[in-house]
Amino acid sequence: MNIVVCIKQVPETSDIGWDPKTGTLIREGVGGILNPNDKNALEAALQLREQHGGLITALSMGPPQAEDALREALSMGVDKAILLNDRIFAGSDTLSTSYALSLAITKIPSFDLILCGKESWDAMTAQVGPQLSELLNLPQLTYATVITVNRNSVKIKQKLEDGFRILEASFPALITVEKEINQPRIPPMDSIMEAYRDKEVQVWTAEDLVKDKKHFGLKGSPTQSRKVYSKKVQKGKVTILEGEPDEVAGRLIQTLKQKGLL
Repeated sequence: MNIVVCIKQVPETSDIGWDPKTGTLIREGVGGILNPNDKNALEAALQLREQHGGLITALSMGPPQAEDALREALSMGVDKAILLNDRIFAGSDTLSTSYALSLAITKIPSFDLILCGKESWDAMTAQVGPQLSELLNLPQLTYATVITVNRNSVKIKQKLEDGFRILEASFPALITVEKEINQPRIPPMDSIMEAYRDKEVQVWTAEDLVKDKKHFGLKGSPTQSRKVYSKKVQKGKVTILEGEPDEVAGRLIQTLKQKGLL
């Protein structure tokens, strides 16, 4: 069984700025980590390979530092890592990202499953998986908490708001996974060292995917931010109460009652 896992490097902090002109995140100078939900997708792929054999390819699109997320995937045990890196990809929305990923996947010789995390924690749109399945004309099985592979099909337990349901599709198919599906493994130090020292991350540019690049990047993204607002934190007047604890507590309670807070 051959599996492609789509992963993303996300900002390590929520304290990240916006470009008011483009409406995109300013990622320069901000550390990145492997998107937590994508770790669940990687772990699910590794467990399926342990049961059924095959190869796992980790695929990501991003700046050069996104290679670190792929190195982490290699340390967990994937067989191959591919980074889509080109300045023309900058500013891609979910559709433009899915388009580039779909072109890359068509260049992979063969696959039975595509696994994605349900969503990334920087955007939380949960759109890339479904859009990717549409572009590749594949059945999509979303919000999986259990994956079971049969001879010619795959079955999942799908999480719903008020319960669950069982879905099944023939190969090839795309699955998005919930965080409840597993606990991602922590790779041993020798695997981490090998991933950074000995293993290769292939880098593909836009030219490697297609000659017509009009659907890439900010210009190829139908989603446009018209205006970005920054939350303004207003601080009120601070009153410091001094005195003995019992006295201060009584005055505090009285003040809170006067303001209708008690």
